[in-house]
Amino acid sequence: MTEVQRDQVAAVRQFNRFYTRVMGFLDQELLRSGFSLTEARIVFELGQRDVTEVGELRAALDVDAAQLSRTLARFEAAGLIERTRSAADGRKLLAALTDAGRAARADLVDRSDRQAKHLLDALPEADRRRLVADLDSVRRLLSESERPRTVVVRGLRPGDLGWVVQRNAVLYAQEYGWDRSYEGLVARIVADYVEHHDPARENAWVAELDGRPVGAVFCVRKDETTAQLRLLLVDPDARGAGIGTRLVAECLEFARAAGYASMILWTNDVLVAARRIYQKAGFELVEENRHHSFGHDLVGQIWRLQL
Repeated sequence: MTEVQRDQVAAVRQFNRFYTRVMGFLDQELLRSGFSLTEARIVFELGQRDVTEVGELRAALDVDAAQLSRTLARFEAAGLIERTRSAADGRKLLAALTDAGRAARADLVDRSDRQAKHLLDALPEADRRRLVADLDSVRRLLSESERPRTVVVRGLRPGDLGWVVQRNAVLYAQEYGWDRSYEGLVARIVADYVEHHDPARENAWVAELDGRPVGAVFCVRKDETTAQLRLLLVDPDARGAGIGTRLVAECLEFARAAGYASMILWTNDVLVAARRIYQKAGFELVEENRHHSFGHDLVGQIWRLQL
């Protein structure tokens, strides 16, 4: 793993300062609820289950034991919680929200929902979708970095073809600035695949990472002896897990079994990561042509592999 750069550290710290200010985490009362941020977290966590062992609560929230004890005592005095000893183990203390505590939690949830809605109301719908997707990426990247990730490569299911078109259009616009003509090209490729599909000689796959689609590839008939690899895609947050290599391998295995003698693919020289995957699989560059497509001057490349 490469060393973390100073500008990357600065970017994270800058975002933290911005986020805490926007969300009001530095205010004495969170969302004008009468609770501090720590107190609100405790209320939220207690509402996750009927009864919570205090030791488990402290571990889940990573709160100082003395601070948690003082907060629970205040909550109990205010009638928000009840504390009892465990019948199975008298050394363990249990806590549960009262009716008043559940009402306080419901109020916190409502205030949080209204705050989120207020922030989203200021954005156009397209920006809302982008923000939600980016927030989900942040959550997954930070929460999944320490656990194994499950990759599954499978055949197409209903809805996958639409996802392929949408994801190609969004990613290539974001990463390379390609215009909507690229989305049109992808849509035509997908439509041709459906209309002329020969199951014995053509196939397509979607890669899932922890149950969500993050990549795809198509193997289609170019001519009787030549297969063509098309629309290789891997989401940015799934790169580095070998997904692109696995998708290409699926294509090659299928093409050999279908009786093709060779496989070709068309790409552009700016797609450096994809080119590395093709080279690793044994493809060789056989032709280059300059062209203006998708709003940019590009260098198209044809790669071939003898099967």
